[in-house]
Amino acid sequence: MEYNSYKNIKYYKECAALVEGMGYKLVDLKIVPAKSITKISAIICSCDPAVNIGVNDCAKVHRVLLPRLEALLGTEETSMELTSPGIEHNIKNAAEFEIFTGRSVRIWDKTVTDWVSGVIKCADQNSVTLEKEDGEKFTILYENIAKAKFLL
Repeated sequence: MEYNSYKNIKYYKECAALVEGMGYKLVDLKIVPAKSITKISAIICSCDPAVNIGVNDCAKVHRVLLPRLEALLGTEETSMELTSPGIEHNIKNAAEFEIFTGRSVRIWDKTVTDWVSGVIKCADQNSVTLEKEDGEKFTILYENIAKAKFLL
């Protein structure tokens, strides 16, 4: 799994600050210019790993985030889809582990060729540390992760 820093996503920093000020975290932001309209896709989650995001949360952030992005992009010809990660979210970018600290995940570890699971305790640019139910902590390098998803 690759670690793609959020610093490399255009407008992420500005949008993340706005979303965090509303009590949420920005998980992903994609801006795709098309011929006549710019398509925006964003994913938000709660700052509290025990709290799920609902339609009202997404609508509230959408109403604030869309005008901000239109100002940054210099156009009102936009279409934005804003969602929560969902309970079956696949973690595609290793940078997401830091955002999801406190959540239970399962990871396909290439070194043991099996799923391992636990609660995300911390993450950096190279690895994620999980805590098993028995309290044991272990660290997995991103290069050894084939897949990762929320534990249901």
